[in-house]
Amino acid sequence: MTTAGVVTHHDREIAWALARDGIEWLLERGHDVRLPKPDAERVGVPDLACEPDELIPGLDVLIGIGGDGTILRAVELAADDDVPVLGVNAGQLGYLATVEPSSLRMAMKRFLAASYEVEERMRLALSIERSDGSVEQMSTALNEAVVERCDFGHTVRVEVSFDGRFFTSYVADGLIVATPTGSTAYAFSVRGPFIAPRHRAILLAPVSPHMLFDRSMVLEPTTEVRLQVSGHRHARLSVDGRDGGLLHDGDAVVCTAARHPARLVTFGHDVFHEVLRSKFHLADR
Repeated sequence: MTTAGVVTHHDREIAWALARDGIEWLLERGHDVRLPKPDAERVGVPDLACEPDELIPGLDVLIGIGGDGTILRAVELAADDDVPVLGVNAGQLGYLATVEPSSLRMAMKRFLAASYEVEERMRLALSIERSDGSVEQMSTALNEAVVERCDFGHTVRVEVSFDGRFFTSYVADGLIVATPTGSTAYAFSVRGPFIAPRHRAILLAPVSPHMLFDRSMVLEPTTEVRLQVSGHRHARLSVDGRDGGLLHDGDAVVCTAARHPARLVTFGHDVFHEVLRSKFHLADR
């Protein structure tokens, strides 16, 4: 018997309908299913709701049904307990999802038959060092952490250090610290390089830098990247699209490789450049 968790997109009814179908299929075969209370209410299965601290322990798989944001949420919930995530695309681009809606039942059949692989993806571990000497442990990121300006029309100054050694100060709209998975997210929009998602590396990409040195950098995965806000203009931290709060003069975000990678369920070995061709609709010759 398998115990499966399910999380869904907050607003898309197609995701709720897919969840209902998948849950019904699993229950008919004697498997256990759990959902967070808000998801259970949206899907219409309140009897399967559980408290946040009861969702992950003992799970065999966490099924995320939605867009990339939903898959990121599922990974954030599951990764520290090494629970694999099965991503079902009920969004638009769906770069992180490996299963299309019409294939949900077949994917669950293959998972139950152990006919799948688990692909590990590097994540970032984040902490904030405040100017008063206090340290706040933040959540992890599968895509990226962003230190960006708060005020429209103004830049932010950020001092960057690698492994405790000062590198340079950036004057820019923001700085992105991304994983290889995140190289196809926000970093892509600022013309950063694509990095194969199974690779281990840390990508630093400036957003609209107001300086001559405007290149992205690919760093070793063991690098500690420290971004310290400098000057009177405060900044804001974003972690995989979630608000991480304000950063003031002297506050610093420290990024390292997370101890636990994301574990994504796949069915066959996807070739990275073929996935890019499909998702970005690149033309044939």
